[in-house]
Amino acid sequence: MSGATVWLTGLSGAGKSTIAEALAAELADRGHRVQILDGDELRTNLSAGLGFSREDRNTHVTRVGFVAELLARHGVVALVPVIAPYADARDAVRAHHEQQGTPYHEVYVATPLDECQRRDVKGLYAKAAAGELTGMTGVDDPYEPPSQPDLTIDTEHVDLADAVTVVGTLLSPLKESA
Repeated sequence: MSGATVWLTGLSGAGKSTIAEALAAELADRGHRVQILDGDELRTNLSAGLGFSREDRNTHVTRVGFVAELLARHGVVALVPVIAPYADARDAVRAHHEQQGTPYHEVYVATPLDECQRRDVKGLYAKAAAGELTGMTGVDDPYEPPSQPDLTIDTEHVDLADAVTVVGTLLSPLKESA
């Protein structure tokens, strides 16, 4: 079976991890080897000691991208629900995949900021509003939306089942080889 990387980028609370978890379960049921590379989990382990400056965020994205490409090159579908706020870092990850001949798909989970704030899954927007957190992506630190993602989904208007289906279509060549 061949692998691929699906990078889900978007604001905190957009639905990246929810989509990745549901898609991972579906792909595993079909016999694919799947790994979710969760940004928070990897920040604790792979990128311990990094802060949230632009340089540190880009370093984290580069590290995650390297691991994703390595897994994908060895037949794993790497699902990467990582904010990756800066376009240059995401572009570098795509370029690395292309240099290695590894399939890469960027999914922009384009859920509006007000909906992400309403969900506030991790309580981060509340902390930012209270002045307890600075450097919050989309609030007081920029998020640069992808200019040419392979797919754009707004989870405010697309339910989970439909989101999983449409993201899964990016992997249709894998389905044929499974």
